[in-house]
Amino acid sequence: MTTTTLNRMAPSAAPDGPAEAPSAATSGDVKLRRRTIDRVLIGFGVVATLAFFVAGGLLTWGATFSSDYVHDELAAQNVTFPTAEELKAEGRGDLVGYAGEDVTTGAKAEAYAGYIGGHLDEIAGGQTYSQIDDRGARTAVEEAQASGASESEIAELQATADQLTGQRDSLFKGETLRGLLLSAYAWSTVGVIAGYAAIGAFAAAALMAGLVIAGFVHVARQHRTT
Repeated sequence: MTTTTLNRMAPSAAPDGPAEAPSAATSGDVKLRRRTIDRVLIGFGVVATLAFFVAGGLLTWGATFSSDYVHDELAAQNVTFPTAEELKAEGRGDLVGYAGEDVTTGAKAEAYAGYIGGHLDEIAGGQTYSQIDDRGARTAVEEAQASGASESEIAELQATADQLTGQRDSLFKGETLRGLLLSAYAWSTVGVIAGYAAIGAFAAAALMAGLVIAGFVHVARQHRTT
């Protein structure tokens, strides 16, 4: 009885030998997860490719629209650069390259705005139209007339008022045209930037398309080997 009891209480010996290899089901799960990841990445690549192509198309449209809009608006103004001789006589040799040309591009608009700015600085000592006190000059004429001032004094005040009014009108028109030209230049610059961005978007779309094709080839090879 003692021998039987000891045999029952003795622990079973641990089996010797190598550990069991991973089951076929585990290997299949790994392959399935790898295929799923590949398909997700390919799907993302397809979406990114389409997004870059659409962005490139919209940016191209924006660049073309900006260029056409600037050209049409400037052409409607019928602004032309002076001749080369006139520009040299005014000390604007930097604009001789545009001599006699119509202002129809953003670069020409910026150059002509600078040309106008030079003339505006000479009208009233660098003052803007808002700084010209033509109203005060007209008020001085009215007060002189009301106080019974001499005709010569009134005429002198009237000449000053007329001069200031002419300067204010010239400055207002010149600064308005200059502002329009600079706005055209700004829109032209935006169009140029959009054009470069379109090139970048199309390049990115082509790169993503190549990666998507490579992904399809990779998945197809894996499918043939399994």
